[in-house]
Amino acid sequence: MLAPASFFDLSSFDHRALFDGCVHVWDALKRLKSYLNGLDYAPLAHPRFQDGVPLPCHLILHDGKFEEADGCVITWGDALKGQLKVLRDGQELAGASVIMAGAVLMGSRILLGKGVLIESGALIKEPAVFGDCTEVRQGAYVRGWCLTGSRCVVGHATEVKHSIFLNDAKAGHFAYIGDSILGGAANLGAGTKFANLRFLPGNVQVKTPDGPLDSGLRKFGAILGDRVQTGCNSVTNPGTLIGPDSLLLPNTTAPSGYHPPKSVLR
Repeated sequence: MLAPASFFDLSSFDHRALFDGCVHVWDALKRLKSYLNGLDYAPLAHPRFQDGVPLPCHLILHDGKFEEADGCVITWGDALKGQLKVLRDGQELAGASVIMAGAVLMGSRILLGKGVLIESGALIKEPAVFGDCTEVRQGAYVRGWCLTGSRCVVGHATEVKHSIFLNDAKAGHFAYIGDSILGGAANLGAGTKFANLRFLPGNVQVKTPDGPLDSGLRKFGAILGDRVQTGCNSVTNPGTLIGPDSLLLPNTTAPSGYHPPKSVLR
């Protein structure tokens, strides 16, 4: 009931090894830092990169190398659908990623897949990993220890820290995601907030039909199974687990604890 397989189909997730052997789905959060520390990060090797300073121009990442976008033609298509295109001298740079002028990167352990778009005004702290065709939109704040799969969205005015997005997970607008996991194709309505810290001292307790379990985590937000949807301005209490294909309706606060698949939280 509380194992990763009860929440996610991990078969196409490039980082599924993070969940191997997890007894409880939240155990992946305990492993996240060591997992990210073990990855091989290509250096952000370009003179335009200055730690913590907004980029003065667009940069292109292609075949593992950064170059300035001068002379390139960029088609700003939907990155999630692989429609972000970069041409140089009439030739498409297949799989090129774009970091727009005005983005701020702090640290060098930042890994981009193919076709990633980092928009102006985004601030990203290391370590952070973004899968293929992911968008980090204007005003996003990625506070480090973040991992996304493919075709994900970290949206406008959205803050993310120590969290995992599986493929196609989207937090498009004004969200807070801390110490949490979004399942495949999970979608957050505008203004969704995941509370991740109890008022009282001690670890977050997970309420289950068999009684409370100590998560072992002082900070623990929410885990949303595959295809879970939240409505605008919804909130989850610390230690909320929502099974696949569930709905959290607008302006609703989800009680902490386990909610089975296909729940409707009003």
